[in-house]
Amino acid sequence: MPPEVSQPTIFINAPNGTSEVRNPLYTYAFHPLPSSPDFPPLGGSNYGTSINAFRNTVRYPDANGQSQPDLVNKQLQANAASFHTLTYQLITQQPDYAPFSNVGYSDSRGGRYNSIENMHNGIHINVDRLFALWQAVYPEANFPPQVNDAGTYTNDPGKSEDSNTPLTPFHSDDSGSFWTSSQVWSTKTFGYAYPEIIDWGVNRSRLTSNVKARINALYNPTGSTSQRSASTDGPRTLTLTPNAMSVQWFVNIRLDKSDIASPFFVHFFLGSPPVDPASWSFDPSLIGSHSVIDTSLLRSTNSMPPMYGQIPLNHALLDAGHADLAPEKIVPLLTSGLNWRLQGTDDSPLNLSTVPSLKIHVVAQVVKPRAAEDEFPEYGQLVVYKEITQGKDGGVGSDDDVD
Repeated sequence: MPPEVSQPTIFINAPNGTSEVRNPLYTYAFHPLPSSPDFPPLGGSNYGTSINAFRNTVRYPDANGQSQPDLVNKQLQANAASFHTLTYQLITQQPDYAPFSNVGYSDSRGGRYNSIENMHNGIHINVDRLFALWQAVYPEANFPPQVNDAGTYTNDPGKSEDSNTPLTPFHSDDSGSFWTSSQVWSTKTFGYAYPEIIDWGVNRSRLTSNVKARINALYNPTGSTSQRSASTDGPRTLTLTPNAMSVQWFVNIRLDKSDIASPFFVHFFLGSPPVDPASWSFDPSLIGSHSVIDTSLLRSTNSMPPMYGQIPLNHALLDAGHADLAPEKIVPLLTSGLNWRLQGTDDSPLNLSTVPSLKIHVVAQVVKPRAAEDEFPEYGQLVVYKEITQGKDGGVGSDDDVD
């Protein structure tokens, strides 16, 4: 996070000179104070304690409810490579809105467990921009009706929603009408644009081509890529770009929403996890962290669909010196070296038995590199390697469905 949002106070130019004031971007004081059940319970040993115990917003709070921005930055840094790869893989591999948009879509995902909601659960920024990029790449994509099993605070569970469903509580006029997705397809509606999407003076085809080129330049450049290490302050340079490799490896995660009593993380490691759980979020052996958000407030008696998530592996494999990503090399490596742990939001470890529906497996696909700067790679079918996680707590069984 930039210092503008991680410092409790800032200095401003006041009528009588420089003055130190409270930073409004550091925290938001609730007024009035929220009450249960408006906020979900915390995870870990604080199970049953509501977030409304805090009088203001906090980031990675300590035992006294104080934000720890340094630890937030370490956690973000440790997951930067994972987010980088997920972004590119999501936009280049998922042209259909339903599986792109949410973790709950379950009508044959084809092994592609990534979604923009999967990324949003891990870091609550950048979603609008990523959505705009995806729309520019797939301008013909439509918004098919979909049943929302969980519901919202204004929409009943189990109801069908589409692009004309009111986006409560956001009013579009003074008469009480609400915006709909159909009305806000373009950022032009609100008078702004992103640097990668210069959508004036060009036709739709040229815009798509330009945006693809910008996405490639940002997330899959030719040559080397630089990643920041969680254990040092300097850059960690890889001579190979994870998104440009001829084989892509992923961990797929599936669990039932009904098992979620409070928010938690699923941390993945290449090698043995550290003994101290407080270091799991930013240990050098960390591959990436999958965030699971509590949905119990919106839970209904309806049958809840499973949740899907995905963590890329290529960046961790390359960083550990494994440039040959052929299955005969990687399968035995991951079988012995891939590990995972569950952790509450207060850093306390959670027993895997608390989420009995958790199913983890590994997939890989052959990739044909992009032929031009405004084209995406060609991706082969995902191949499932059940043997990597089979027999481990939370791993898939031989008879488990992994589609």
